[in-house]
Amino acid sequence: MKPAGALLLLCAALLLISGGDCKICSSVKHDVTLFIKGTPDEYVQQVAQYRNETIILENARSLKECVDAKFTEDDRTNAINVLNKIYSSPLC
Repeated sequence: MKPAGALLLLCAALLLISGGDCKICSSVKHDVTLFIKGTPDEYVQQVAQYRNETIILENARSLKECVDAKFTEDDRTNAINVLNKIYSSPLC
């Protein structure tokens, strides 16, 4: 996995385990899953629910397209497996 992908997973893990609030875990789970496995359009629509500003949406699309270009299918599977372990934690 690329360093950027590892950093993304680390940040997601820290966010998920820091609060222990199941409400944020379910929201973050959906967002991160779309970021890893969804289409750019699906991810941008999700981001738009939080911040519907042109520059934010353009950056979200650019970041998603970058991830899609860099992640292999194995990277995606590994990322989802790590996240599933985090989601199954009693802290989440």
